[in-house]
Amino acid sequence: MSAPGAIPVPSAPPSYEETTGIHVNYPHPYPVPGPEQKPPYMGQPAPAHNPVTVQTVYVQQPVMFYDRPVQMRCPSCNQMIVTRLSYDSGALTWLSCGGVFLLGCVAGCCLIPFCIDALKDVDHTCPNCSALLGSYKRL
Repeated sequence: MSAPGAIPVPSAPPSYEETTGIHVNYPHPYPVPGPEQKPPYMGQPAPAHNPVTVQTVYVQQPVMFYDRPVQMRCPSCNQMIVTRLSYDSGALTWLSCGGVFLLGCVAGCCLIPFCIDALKDVDHTCPNCSALLGSYKRL
């Protein structure tokens, strides 16, 4: 019997097994220890059945090559290096030569752009193994 003025609490609806007589075995959403598996007590370490191995992976950021030497790790010889620069005539050099030629400087002045490193493309190589690491194209 309930106390006077108490709010009646509805009973839970019957389960699927109670209404149909069929038992359904649903998996648990979390692992439940079985009879052979006892949970660890406080202060006792859990048994390590599957040790986890940790592998450290270093990801190198892509190197941007410009007209200055770059300090980096050479992917070929795996040494810390400062790149060696070499200059090659590129599209900007040839366009500058043509521009000077069109201005009327035909007496050899149009060859001046081939003497200026600031107009040439730059190749970065490793000083240890001479591997080509990257290039900087001016145009």
